[in-house]
Amino acid sequence: MSTILKDPVCGMTVQPKTEVTAFYREQKIHFCSDFCRNKFFEYPERYTAALTTANYEEAKENRRIAYFSMEVAIGSAMPTYSGGLGVLAGDTLKSFADLHVPAVGVSLLYRKGYFNQKLDEWGRQQEQPVQWSLDRFLHPLPATIQVDIEQRSVQVRAWQYDIVGLSGYSVPLILLDTDVEGNTDGDRTLTDFLYGGDERYRLAQEILLGIGGVRMLHVLGYNAIERFHMNEGHASLLVLELLKKRNGENAEAWDFSSIRNQCVFTTHTPVPAGHDQFNYGLVQYSLGQIIPFDVLQMLGGRDRLNMTVLGLNLSHYVNGVAKRHEEVSQEMFPGYPIHHITNGVHSWTWTCDSFRSLYERYIPGWSNDPSMLRHAISIPQKEIWSAHLAAKARLFALIQERTHLSLSVDTLTIGFARRATLYKRADLIFSDIDRLVEVAKQVGPIQFVFAGKAHPKDNPGKEVIRRIFEVSHQLQGQIPVVFLEDYDMELSRLIVSGVDLWLNTPQRPLEASGTSGMKAAHNGVPSFSILDGWWIEGHIEGVTGWAIGSKEPELSKSDDFNRDDAEDLYQKLKKAIAPMFYQERERWVDIMRHAIALNASFFNTHRMVQQYVTNAYLP
Repeated sequence: MSTILKDPVCGMTVQPKTEVTAFYREQKIHFCSDFCRNKFFEYPERYTAALTTANYEEAKENRRIAYFSMEVAIGSAMPTYSGGLGVLAGDTLKSFADLHVPAVGVSLLYRKGYFNQKLDEWGRQQEQPVQWSLDRFLHPLPATIQVDIEQRSVQVRAWQYDIVGLSGYSVPLILLDTDVEGNTDGDRTLTDFLYGGDERYRLAQEILLGIGGVRMLHVLGYNAIERFHMNEGHASLLVLELLKKRNGENAEAWDFSSIRNQCVFTTHTPVPAGHDQFNYGLVQYSLGQIIPFDVLQMLGGRDRLNMTVLGLNLSHYVNGVAKRHEEVSQEMFPGYPIHHITNGVHSWTWTCDSFRSLYERYIPGWSNDPSMLRHAISIPQKEIWSAHLAAKARLFALIQERTHLSLSVDTLTIGFARRATLYKRADLIFSDIDRLVEVAKQVGPIQFVFAGKAHPKDNPGKEVIRRIFEVSHQLQGQIPVVFLEDYDMELSRLIVSGVDLWLNTPQRPLEASGTSGMKAAHNGVPSFSILDGWWIEGHIEGVTGWAIGSKEPELSKSDDFNRDDAEDLYQKLKKAIAPMFYQERERWVDIMRHAIALNASFFNTHRMVQQYVTNAYLP
């Protein structure tokens, strides 16, 4: 059944032939006429209520799923995210709204964001606080709660952002904030920075998210929640609040099974250091005795509080985020039944304007049913290529504006944009610069576009950025290498759609899933990637892209793998990829079509959310 769209100004059904659209606060709005669009922007506050669920108090009572995440990415102007975990959470909530899943999201506010990245001419990163206007996006909620942290009562307020789906259904995102009068100066900053501060600060934030989040939902009237979904271990303390509420004063009979039946846990990292653990001395000091200490030890680990173990022990459904990640997670946590639901991306968000228009012409309805993108296989090649050139021109215009460097639209352009950390090996492509120059001279010119932030305390990650800058100076005049600073969602949209080839070179098996290649696929950009995470499932050699190296996961021979992976990378770039781009354009565009039809049609959050509903929420 096709979606019926209503004009927020006049309330009439929007007819496809007369449809007029505009964007307001990251949301696409449909109008029946220019008159209504102009009237909306004269008085947007008057009409925004028509964009959300009609009876909001009733909607609260109908919410069944609470989705908790330390970070949530809605758009670049709201710096409530740092990278992939937050983008996945935001895309999930957007698909909830599109598919009318009765959910509510919970996260923290982050008044100063993650950080703005500044890079000098040698690639040295400096971090600056983010400035943003809360009132532009959020509306304050009247409720407040109290959470005990380090034997102090911390007042917590909440703000709300309404995520409105393509058909007008709204999913509220509740953001917790401790910048409240009456709190100490230190407590007022607890929701300032994402992943900032020391271990005490981090634990305090996780207390706010898990325990404070459950309490805030209760005070706000979300009393019908049946499933609490923890997106990573940061929110695992919510199970303690649920236990406390369920157990009450009865210290004799702990009802673990009923709490377990309410909870769902998704783990995102195969890196042991990525699973938060806290010393019990700090836990007792910060948390107090919300439940008896011996019960906490039993649930969260004997020697240290392991937030992942706590979530695993009290969840009826646990999943990794790719098939391979399920296997790695089972090895890390033997004895736990761990499943997998492979990640996706929100199709409408990550498809650029030129491809949106192309899909609207050939595949109407694709945005609310991305599985229909399989029909992209029949879109004429010249239309695919034309849409791609438009996206490429937009990226190159931004590069010219920011760096004053002019890139050639006719040159094979390779993109790499993600968090800058050692295991992602952003500089693997530069293992042998002479080999790279040889490819450019013998087969055809090559140019690179990089972006990514390193965590402020990740010095090896910062060194990777400096290494790329160093290589860019060495290759000047031979191979253009651009590194764009302050990577965010807006910049990501431009890069994933504007390059010709998407490069991904993580050290296997440390890529739990990866979603950047899925975003590229939505824009017809094939991947050239290590066989890890989602790419094991999405890869068909020479059809959806190309693989680098073998599937072997052994890390003990990492030096050998680095050498072997680099060798395979150079060989395929020289003998298969660059020759096809320059000499067999029809075959290249056919791979672009297959990337859309086979990968974008499956690796999206609509399919992912439907799997969560049937596998985790309904049972």
